[in-house]
Amino acid sequence: STANAPEDDALNRYSRTERTTFSRYSRDANSSGSSLPSNTLEKRIEELERELAKERQENARLMKMAQDKEELIGKLKEEIDLLNR
Repeated sequence: STANAPEDDALNRYSRTERTTFSRYSRDANSSGSSLPSNTLEKRIEELERELAKERQENARLMKMAQDKEELIGKLKEEIDLLNR
């Protein structure tokens, strides 16, 4: 259900100016002798942005799991202390 959210997040994370700069850079690189057409570079950038969004989503999920486990460890330590008393 959240598959599209990270992609949107990654696309919106950069301002329009930054994305325009990327596009402009791609056109400039193309005009200076790059063998890749501009739209190929733009598609590659979009693909990399999607991959980045997926990685960020996975990273956030793993961070949440780690925090949950740390909280559980803390609660279990408290319970052990109470039982030892």
